[in-house]
Amino acid sequence: MDLGKVDGLVKIQQLRDQFDNLEKHTQWGIEFAEKYTKFVKERSEIEINYAKQIRNLSKKYQPKKNSREDEENKYTSCRAFLAALNELNDYAGQHELIAENLTSQIISELTRYIQELKTERKSHFHDGRKAQQHIENSWKQLESSKRRFERDCKEADRAQQYFDKMDADINVTKADVEKARQQAQMRHQMAADSKGEYSAYLQKFNQEQNEHYYTLIPHIFQRIQEMEEKRIERVGESMKTFAEVDRQVLPIVGKCLDGMTKAAESIEPKTDSKQVVESYKSGFEPPGDVEFEDYSQPMKRTVSESSLSNSRGESKPEKPVSKSKGKLWPFIKKNKGSGPEDFSHLPPEQRRKKLQAKIDDINKDIQKEMDQKDALTKMKDVYVKNPQMGDPSSVDPRLAEIGQAIEKLQIEAQKFEGWLAEVEGRLPAKSDPPRRQSGLYETQNNTTTVNNCAQDRESPDGSYTEEQSSETQIKVPSTQEFDDEFDDEETLPTIGTCKALYPFEGHNEGTIAVAEGELLYVIEEDKGDGWTRVRRNEEEEGYVPTSYVEVFLDTNAKGAMTYI
Repeated sequence: MDLGKVDGLVKIQQLRDQFDNLEKHTQWGIEFAEKYTKFVKERSEIEINYAKQIRNLSKKYQPKKNSREDEENKYTSCRAFLAALNELNDYAGQHELIAENLTSQIISELTRYIQELKTERKSHFHDGRKAQQHIENSWKQLESSKRRFERDCKEADRAQQYFDKMDADINVTKADVEKARQQAQMRHQMAADSKGEYSAYLQKFNQEQNEHYYTLIPHIFQRIQEMEEKRIERVGESMKTFAEVDRQVLPIVGKCLDGMTKAAESIEPKTDSKQVVESYKSGFEPPGDVEFEDYSQPMKRTVSESSLSNSRGESKPEKPVSKSKGKLWPFIKKNKGSGPEDFSHLPPEQRRKKLQAKIDDINKDIQKEMDQKDALTKMKDVYVKNPQMGDPSSVDPRLAEIGQAIEKLQIEAQKFEGWLAEVEGRLPAKSDPPRRQSGLYETQNNTTTVNNCAQDRESPDGSYTEEQSSETQIKVPSTQEFDDEFDDEETLPTIGTCKALYPFEGHNEGTIAVAEGELLYVIEEDKGDGWTRVRRNEEEEGYVPTSYVEVFLDTNAKGAMTYI
């Protein structure tokens, strides 16, 4: 076999092997890109599931409506927990955003690019196979023309030898010699034609081969290389985006965590404990000292000298007796169930709060009805001006119904306001601790105390004493009675001084007006409800908001104790 022929076949075979290797490698590259896309997709699903679980957790611990948790939200710790839950919900949203960005910026883009990559790869290898097939066909044509030229040359040599033999033989006829000569010439001509064809094919093949190995195939290889480099670059960009997607949400996640920290720092233990005090304080004053009952001198146990008498003298009215007489008031059990409508089963302070809340609700209902009434009135005016839009009389029944509802609500509000006034008007000022009586002595003096109905009174500071009445019917004390009781009390000692930080007009009964910067004497401390009792001179006394004054107590003075 011709060495040139062997060398050409080897090169073509080596080139075919290179195409096979490149085809395998590029296929592996596509599979790698698909593998990374699958990885990102699974990461996205994890983020979605994690965000869903976080949202469900936040929702699970959110306070339910119309539940005890609503009441608990007045505490700073509960409000901080609620704020942390809201921040956690936003935190879950950032993980949803991560999943969304992974899908849009990586998964969708890589999936689309992989399809384009497959199409491009197919095109490159199609062009490579086409060029390979073309050069192989050209090689086969060259080999065929070469073999034909070789055969024709051999046939021409044989024909020439035969002619020479016939021409030398004297026994051969001239016609046979001529025939042999023509045959030799024909074979020589065929060899010459084959030589020319072979030469043309050889020149053509060499040109195509040069173009194949130096232009076409390198160009195809270059495009495959660029395709691979682009694939590698796109996978690298996707990996970078994978990290950037997380990095983009870090500021928001940081703000969520900062919000949780801020919520935790907003917790105020003292404020929460004050809320508990405010929620459960009863308004009762502690019981007074139990008097010594001297049974060795029975003649002295008269009505006028009983423990119900005022220790200040006959000219002073009797000191009210505590309503919680004979009981340790901090341990009084509340009535079970909803209780009476006027909340009389509750301690005075709690009763006042409940009545005020009830009045506020009724006023809101009245306002709603008034708004409906205004809207219907306007509608009726429109119908009157434009009869084609409706019958004005059709609105009257609803207006009458709303009017009755408003009247009913107003009556209800007046009823509760009366009870509230009864509670708020009962205690104008702090009095001396009531004396505690023994049960036996009460029995002996029952004829005297049976009609003395003890009633609670509330001062602006929320403290309570009791008012004695010779009648069994409960009355709301008038302004005059309120002032009289203030006048009847003995002058309380000064326990410190205070400076008014803000002006206070003092329109309510039992309060006193002060000017900003004014200096006053403190005669009774704040009991935890926001009021301090002060004195301007020997005659002017009253309550001012504790937040309006700066108090300087005398550590040696004996002031009134503060109770829940």
